[in-house]
Amino acid sequence: MIAHLQRASHTVGLLEYLYGPDERGNHTNPRLIAGDGHGAPIEMLAQTDAPAYLAHALDAPVERLGTRAPERPVWVCSVRSDPRHPDPTDAQWAEVARRIVAATGIAPEGDPDACRWIAVRNQPRQVHVVATLAREDGSLHNAYRDAFRLQTECHHIATELGHLPPTPRPTPRAQETHVPAHKITISAEPSGSVSAKGASDDLSATLLKHAGFQQIEDWYGRRHRLATTTPQAERVAIASHAAEMLRAARYSVELDPDLDTSRLTSPANPLGLYAAGAEVLRLTDQIRAAENGAGLAQAVDHLLHPEHGVLERLREALETAGEQITDLDDEAYALADRFGFAAEFVSAAQSELVEAGRELHRVNDSQQDHAGAQTQSPAPPDARNAALASSPAADRAKASSALGTPSPEIGTAVGAPQVASPRTR
Repeated sequence: MIAHLQRASHTVGLLEYLYGPDERGNHTNPRLIAGDGHGAPIEMLAQTDAPAYLAHALDAPVERLGTRAPERPVWVCSVRSDPRHPDPTDAQWAEVARRIVAATGIAPEGDPDACRWIAVRNQPRQVHVVATLAREDGSLHNAYRDAFRLQTECHHIATELGHLPPTPRPTPRAQETHVPAHKITISAEPSGSVSAKGASDDLSATLLKHAGFQQIEDWYGRRHRLATTTPQAERVAIASHAAEMLRAARYSVELDPDLDTSRLTSPANPLGLYAAGAEVLRLTDQIRAAENGAGLAQAVDHLLHPEHGVLERLREALETAGEQITDLDDEAYALADRFGFAAEFVSAAQSELVEAGRELHRVNDSQQDHAGAQTQSPAPPDARNAALASSPAADRAKASSALGTPSPEIGTAVGAPQVASPRTR
């Protein structure tokens, strides 16, 4: 199951949207399946004029707060189920809604001062839980950790419904030592040279020398630099390449913007202003050019890194887009929902590929061993090519024809039969 949280300003507008036809016409048979109106039973809540009546019931604690009421007091949670499995029934969705409001703290079980909430179904495989953040005792629900608690509970529910395999018990292993990433600064100096400072270990030194830097060791310590006579284009290329290799090796690199090829405008960027797309396209070419599992894993790491990878940045951007839509128009519920669910789908893809990096290192190991064995035994010459090869006499005939000079071999071939020479047997 995937859930998405939003905040809204007006309960009436939100409920009119949930009970309405939707701009795409997807809402069919809107119905109330669960809720707690603190005194009003669920049968009474589900009336003909449901949106107005429900909004009045949910907003009552908020109105009592007066000027202390938050600008966006409406808490909205949309939950979708896995389309590869049967759609839960209304009763099952009602239980899902109760577990969600209990897990997030909106309405803990047995709490007489809990927030008021309802659960509405208006399309298959989805339920909307709507609550107001004002509690019956006049306090406000703290929604700080709601997203984390929500995803944890949805994972538990999906596992119990059989939509996910049970979480394996962790295997004990030796304690890993966390080594903080060294910070390396690559900058242009006033003299026109380029220096790389902060690299004191052998690995970073090897990568910098491979990129083209010269290593200097004196009483200032180890450092790397480019000569002042190095052309500007070459300095930029070397510095950017060094930064790329160091980052791939988990170093924290601070690169001077004037030395960063990704920030320079040039015809080499095939997508113009879409620099992010061009960078992913370049990464795709790097993945396609990988010659072994280790190279493939190094390239794919730019996609899967949990903090700086493409998927994490994409998830964060989609989530921020949904939040920004709500900030600009808190009635654009459907559009914000679509961006929020897209962000959750990307997050699910990250979870699916969390161990893929290690497995990529083992790709084509057996093929490499087989290729090595074939390299040691050279293939026999191709008999067909040898048979089709022209003779020296034919080559001389072609050369003579091109110069306009008759070839003696050709004259012999078309003239009268000759007596065999004594050497012929």
